[in-house]
Amino acid sequence: MNPTRTNNRSSRNRSRTGGTGFAYATGSGRGGRSGSSAPSRSGGPGRRSAPVQGEFALPKTITPALPPVEEFAHLDMPAELLAALTAQGVCVPFPIQGATLPNTLAGRDVLGRGRTGSGKTLAFGLALLAGTAGQRAEPRRPLALVLVPTRELAQQVSDALAPYARAVRLRMATVVGGMPIGRQASALRGGAEVVVATPGRLKDLIDRGDCGLNQVAITVLDEADQMADMGFMPQVTALLDQVRPEGQRMLFSATLDRNVDLLVRRYLSDPVVHSVDPSQGAVTTMEHHVLHVHGADKHRMTTEIAARDGRVIMFLDTKHAVDRLTQDLLGSGVRAAGLHGGKSQPQRTRTLAHFKAGHVTVLVATNVAARGIHVDNLDLVVNVDPPTDHKDYLHRGGRTARAGESGSVVTLVTPNQRRDMTRLMAAAGITPRTTQVRSGEAALSRITGAQTPSGVPVVITAPASDRPRRGTASRGRRGSGSAARRVGGRRSPSGAAA
Repeated sequence: MNPTRTNNRSSRNRSRTGGTGFAYATGSGRGGRSGSSAPSRSGGPGRRSAPVQGEFALPKTITPALPPVEEFAHLDMPAELLAALTAQGVCVPFPIQGATLPNTLAGRDVLGRGRTGSGKTLAFGLALLAGTAGQRAEPRRPLALVLVPTRELAQQVSDALAPYARAVRLRMATVVGGMPIGRQASALRGGAEVVVATPGRLKDLIDRGDCGLNQVAITVLDEADQMADMGFMPQVTALLDQVRPEGQRMLFSATLDRNVDLLVRRYLSDPVVHSVDPSQGAVTTMEHHVLHVHGADKHRMTTEIAARDGRVIMFLDTKHAVDRLTQDLLGSGVRAAGLHGGKSQPQRTRTLAHFKAGHVTVLVATNVAARGIHVDNLDLVVNVDPPTDHKDYLHRGGRTARAGESGSVVTLVTPNQRRDMTRLMAAAGITPRTTQVRSGEAALSRITGAQTPSGVPVVITAPASDRPRRGTASRGRRGSGSAARRVGGRRSPSGAAA
């Protein structure tokens, strides 16, 4: 079932030089690049309202948006998708889902902003699957595309959408770097209606002739701001230029800075704009603590926090620091594992699986874990090394207090870091609770659950369920972390949002 679209997209003429199909909200402020403003639909100059803290002014929708819904049953979706939502225990839409789905199901472009964990994955995923249901892709010619910045996010999106794609008999392929490209090419040659991809690997497959985007009618950009921050903008725009020009575009992001402005102006036509909450400002279910510490005491304090009951993610700046702290924690009796860009994709996938299962209680990571990771009941994130950018702080903290749950973000700050941290918190729109603490103190235990580690070294081994069976050939075996797979593999345990 394909819902009737509310606008004539086939007659739309997208400008590839920066023109748009929408007008900007009126008001004073900085104009577009080179001092000009984007043209409005009527051809006259558009005007921007003053952006807040570096964010661009949100576009003003010309065609009125459809009203939000409070139940999935009120949406014009295939019955199979509604049944799958019920089977997954997903009954009530999150705000961003209830607001955007009536419009995306009708074929509208959407610009959605919501913090990580707000439900963006199903917000775009259900519309993409509903709009593609009943169609069959030719070999190497997918019909729908989701672009994401990282391998971890690609896997999470694929896992979250898998049960719903199965319900409407759509084939999915996940293509990311760090995994065998041959398997991914094979999945595309066999035909996949939906592709979830990182820009670099998708470009490689297109260059090899294993994929073409000229049949893609629905395109999603998830975490577009991070793709821009990571330098993917030229690849992203090159890929978007290859999809069907009259197709539907959805852009979802936790922050909307001026890097994303280019994508909005160039590729979205009269988008429905929905913002669950501003990218700046605290989540009401999240506590923010800045702990003023002494440099000589910081390592011991970190170890005590890591020894708490329950899981925790600890962020550090460098791969070397991650590896060193991981080894120190293991030597102190803490079940820790490291995650950074220097690890292979199978290692990263295995580490995340062990952390989610509780086999590992402390994930020590660089910013590679700041997005695209969802762990149920994770109530603490620790910035051992404070981030240098307020967006990094927000995304690190977004690993906790997801989907209405509560959690805390703790940042360890030495005397020479206090001024920078004050500026960062102001940019993030957060007023943290500041406490002077030392290791072993009751205040540290009260805020973080810190306790004295056992001191008995531990070695992390794979759980029995992860070990290959005796006599099973490993060559060519498709593991649970395979990045190119058909729907019908691992089930997502819930409708958890990315």
